[in-house]
Amino acid sequence: MDFVRVAKVSDIADPGKLIVEVDDRLVVVFHVDGKFYAIDDVCTHDGGPLGEGQLEGFCIACPRHGAKFDIRDGRALTMPATQPTAAHEVKIEGNEILVRLSDE
Repeated sequence: MDFVRVAKVSDIADPGKLIVEVDDRLVVVFHVDGKFYAIDDVCTHDGGPLGEGQLEGFCIACPRHGAKFDIRDGRALTMPATQPTAAHEVKIEGNEILVRLSDE
């Protein structure tokens, strides 16, 4: 899959997040400490919307049951989630944020 333009750098505060759609898939793009990350907008515990959760540093907490994930690689950090959520490649070209979905 190719990179897809999802937003402008200026669209996401630092720290901040934005839910976007890439090929019919909801993805959360994060801007933390000057870098951008993208993971699926899905808690692997019960399908909750991670993008609606609280962002603290490199950690996002699912608003449903509090499972926490690392936004850099999608790792599940706390119960009740035990499986990672998919992480995607992000690159910046000028003022554009581009995302390429992983095969996960």
